Amino acid sequence: MSIYYNGSLILQQLIKQDNVGIINLYKSVKSESGMSLSTYMLSLDWLFLSDIAVVTESGEVKLCS
Repeated sequence: MSIYYNGSLILQQLIKQDNVGIINLYKSVKSESGMSLSTYMLSLDWLFLSDIAVVTESGEVKLCS
């Protein structure tokens, strides 16, 4: 699977529940797609570098406005 596809899976979960903890988001994504932790982190990094999502200091992931 490509980083774009995996990023879209994370985005789908963020649209359902914005401002979610980074671990809880991973659990949701993993239950839906079986994504590995390393793929999740790489895809989350791509979303961050693309200014699509941010990780707050408290560890929550949210969409950029």
